[in-house]
Amino acid sequence: MRSIGVERHADEVVRSRGFELFARSGFVARGLIYAIIGILAVKLAAGDGGKTTDQQGALRTIAHEPFGKALLMIVAAGLGGYALWRFTRAVLGHGPEASDSGFDRVAAFASGVVYAALCAIAVEIVAGAGSGGSAGAKQTTGGVLGWPGGRWLVGIAGIVLIGVGLYQGYRGATKAFLDDSKTAEMTPKVKRAITVLGVFGHLARMVVFGLVGVFLIKAAVDFSSSKAVGLDGVLAKLANRSYGPLLLGVVATGLIAFALYSLSDARYRRI
Repeated sequence: MRSIGVERHADEVVRSRGFELFARSGFVARGLIYAIIGILAVKLAAGDGGKTTDQQGALRTIAHEPFGKALLMIVAAGLGGYALWRFTRAVLGHGPEASDSGFDRVAAFASGVVYAALCAIAVEIVAGAGSGGSAGAKQTTGGVLGWPGGRWLVGIAGIVLIGVGLYQGYRGATKAFLDDSKTAEMTPKVKRAITVLGVFGHLARMVVFGLVGVFLIKAAVDFSSSKAVGLDGVLAKLANRSYGPLLLGVVATGLIAFALYSLSDARYRRI
């Protein structure tokens, strides 16, 4: 009986307006991060300065702007709200507008871990700590490779990321992401715009997640942490390929599209 009461109380909290607003702020934070990554990469592809960066680099970019640390704390709160929402979906298995399968709950937990880590990194940056980028990916991979069975763990992580990438591609190609949105509240023009942004954005995420996974598998096979790269490393490798600026520009524009899609999620996502 006590567990039922706790679950009922938790369900009431999740259904509250305050919790919904807290969760929705996370989509704005996610959108801002991807917008920074995409815009910097587009500028690099166009030869107008810019650079390749990852989520942590985007957070550092925010911190270096005027009033950046105050803004970064707001972003951290948004990331925390998003992570908390994902954790509650993993635990309760449903929200006020949807019902989650077992796969959805596992995906929600994994997403919660990622965004909770980003929230912690944002707080560390405000406090003057933290480091990262592709070097961080190499260092982390190198540490795991030194564990018993570390080679297998790195390889499995790569396979998982490839799976995540393929799932992003599936959601984009089939427009399954619209199932998570309040499409009935959209005008036809808004729905078309969100559909285009969502398709393009999810396909771009498929590319970057898939490539990060491929390089992790290569690091495991070669037993070399130097082969591992993060999001920034993947974008840099795209830039160095034949037709690199074009490839980088397309993927970076897709990440900007995903950023705009995330902002639409702040309004239309089923919480």
